[in-house]
This record gives sequence, structure tokens and C-alpha cells, in this order.
Amino acid sequence: MNVILLQHICVSADGLEDVKIIGVYSSLDYAHFAIATLSSITGFSKEPDGFIIDEYTLDKNHWSEGFIDTKHV
Repeated sequence: MNVILLQHICVSADGLEDVKIIGVYSSLDYAHFAIATLSSITGFSKEPDGFIIDEYTLDKNHWSEGFIDTKHV
């Protein structure tokens, strides 16, 4: 079974990202409806391209590569 994760990212003037998880939906249609509903709300309306939709399969690892230590690269 797949689910749709909807997030919104806003980048501040100093380059910091503010990521908000909006919701997890059963279909793309529900995620697009949420975007249409939220797009006019303060905070979201300033960053209309900040919405990100990702599809995930349940009961599966989606990050299995670990992390890179950038201090030693």
C-alpha cells in the first residue's frame, strides 16, 4: 500500500529551511485538494511552490544508505 506525504518548505532570508509536514493521504487527489485549500493561507501563500508531494510504500525502509560525515570529506 502506498501513501502520499505532503510537506511545505519555506526558506528564510538566511537560508534556513522551515519544513512542515502537512499530512499523509491515501491519494494524490487528496494531497492536491489540501494544497488548493492551504495555498491562500498566510505562510503558505508566500511560498506557493514550497509544497512537496512524495509517495511512500508502507512497511518499507526508504533511507538505508546512512549519512555522510561532511566534516571529513
